[in-house]
Amino acid sequence: MDDNTHRADQDRELVANVLAGQQGAFALLIEQHQKLVWHLVYRMVHNPDDCKELCQEVFLRVHKNLQSFRFESKLSTWIGRIAFNISSRHLQRKQLPLIAPGDDDICPTETIADDVDLAAAFADEDLLMKLHKALESLAPVPRTILTLYYLDELTISEVADILEKPEGTVKNSLFRARAILREKFAHYLEVTDAER
Repeated sequence: MDDNTHRADQDRELVANVLAGQQGAFALLIEQHQKLVWHLVYRMVHNPDDCKELCQEVFLRVHKNLQSFRFESKLSTWIGRIAFNISSRHLQRKQLPLIAPGDDDICPTETIADDVDLAAAFADEDLLMKLHKALESLAPVPRTILTLYYLDELTISEVADILEKPEGTVKNSLFRARAILREKFAHYLEVTDAER
């Protein structure tokens, strides 16, 4: 039995236990998915107080709609989609943009010079802080795509399922987000060098 089949079997059992009202089953579901939900909601909304409230809303929605989950995707993907939709609606209610103006101006066929080594930045604490600052300056959707792909290590297919977008669109968005992050990160490095 491969890992995916084993995970799917565990998810089916967990969902069945929650629907049967087994004590502690829903708490276990929350425990298994709270990191993903928090990452997704926080990267989208960026306000800790709003995030707590929205995470609660996500799990309330999960509980309310769990009987309609048909295992057409992973349970984590389905929960991630709920978290993304709730976060998106929250930003729309506040009339905040999901992507920054100009984010779509970068053509995915352009070659982006790799003069900034993002991997090396993770090895250096000072560079890591600057990289984090650059990441936080991105608009909600690009920031979330980068987080899901690199920090939560989801596949392009899983990110596409959560965002309910074609895989090609997610690949293009990921390319643009990396390019924007690289540009912003390079700017933070230049500012630091100028301050010295």
